[in-house]
Amino acid sequence: MGVPLAKLVRPKKISFTQLRGKALAIDAFNAIYQFLALIRRGPGIPLTDREGRVTSHLNGLLFRTVRLIELGIKPVYVFDGPPPDFKKRTLEERRAVKEKAEREWIEAIARGDFRTAWAKAVQTSRLTSDMASDAKRLLDLMGVPWVQAPSEGEAQAAHMAARGDVWAAASQDYDSLLFGSPRLVRNVTITGKKYYRKRLGYYRLEPELIVLEELLSSLGISREQLVDMAILMGTDYNEGVKGIGPVKALKLIRQYGSLDGALRALGVRPDPNIDLKAVRRFFLDPPVTEEYELVWRPPDEEGLIEFLCEERDFSKKRVLTAIDRLRSSFGSLEGAGSLEDYWSD
Repeated sequence: MGVPLAKLVRPKKISFTQLRGKALAIDAFNAIYQFLALIRRGPGIPLTDREGRVTSHLNGLLFRTVRLIELGIKPVYVFDGPPPDFKKRTLEERRAVKEKAEREWIEAIARGDFRTAWAKAVQTSRLTSDMASDAKRLLDLMGVPWVQAPSEGEAQAAHMAARGDVWAAASQDYDSLLFGSPRLVRNVTITGKKYYRKRLGYYRLEPELIVLEELLSSLGISREQLVDMAILMGTDYNEGVKGIGPVKALKLIRQYGSLDGALRALGVRPDPNIDLKAVRRFFLDPPVTEEYELVWRPPDEEGLIEFLCEERDFSKKRVLTAIDRLRSSFGSLEGAGSLEDYWSD
């Protein structure tokens, strides 16, 4: 879900051409959940293979990644590790929301209300460990690097961007800014449209860029104060103060300087079950790894056909087309080497 900063952020609209030659650390779980939510058929039924295994995420990951590489963008996917203990409440709440949506989805199908069924279906997506493993296997076969974060993927992506190993973090959420990413790119893994949850239809999306330094300057605060604002509003790790949204949180932090000062002024006692100082430290100094290698390689054609076509029932024609697109685009990735180096007999 992430921190609700949209009202305060003034992103720059950019084109995919402006991202050409740039490496992006993509929040893998964020992207995969998009694919699981939107790549469905009929009244919201996910794509599956003959054994009933969900393949919507593989479909989205394959074709969206191919498109990014065709555009000259160098994607690296960052996968979440174990969440911090104080995220347990949020995960339980999300689980409850999914279970409720699943019941309402079934009820809507039973009464023939397919519009409502679709709207509920997109809220039911579950990303299992098997799905994550399959996604990593697909990326390996495509020649696209991925990184396993020790904890939150957005924290790892922010670290990689801050080190200069990638140009920006890419996610729909804003949390990578709190983790210190100098740049955040949104609307990269979505195919130019976004689904209206409450009715059938879409609106057009374009890539947008948020520069952390510019955001902080425009708000007149530091990154530490941005984190304090987030904690006031509520994050994935703590429940915020009731009635505090982004505008009021900004006003309070500007006026009182810090989270502690704002809470004292409001007369609010923090939840004794949540260590807000630990949440703050987690945003400012999260666990990350520097053990990764960012190398883009040409695809393993036989491996992709075996995995996607023979095991997961993908159309061989579509997979071969994707492979051809990958092969023809690979040479455009700066520093990736030449196709002839890899495909000569």
